[in-house]
Amino acid sequence: MQHEQQTEEFDIEEARRVLGDVFAPWVRDLGLSIGSIECAPPPGAPANWRPGAILRMAFSEHLCRHGGIVCGQALMALADTAMVIAILAANRRYRPMATVDQTTHFVRAVTSADVLADARVVRLGRTMSFGRVTLSSATDNKPVAMVSSAFAML
Repeated sequence: MQHEQQTEEFDIEEARRVLGDVFAPWVRDLGLSIGSIECAPPPGAPANWRPGAILRMAFSEHLCRHGGIVCGQALMALADTAMVIAILAANRRYRPMATVDQTTHFVRAVTSADVLADARVVRLGRTMSFGRVTLSSATDNKPVAMVSSAFAML
């Protein structure tokens, strides 16, 4: 991914711009939106707080397999994209990276609902970063998948 413009601070507007300008067109076709990013602990944050981002994938029949179930491939792409945004937030700037590993545990099917991705950086490193994502149905906020991932920082 190439990034031509960099702002002084990585805020939600910059995250939204990166989502629209840097990712491949088919990722943009997933109907993703960024609800929030957290670069620093909010007041009263628990001791185990981690920087991250919350993304939403709008429901679309285009993303469903037979039976109206949102397909696993779309869920995995959502998790991967959310983790990239979370790592950028933790870095407080754009930085190229590549997915090295992603393990997804599907908990239950999601049908006819937007999907929320809560991505949290577990370890931010100079050459490697690690994270976890909880995917939930926006209808009932119940988990649909748990994802762990590793990224090479380029």
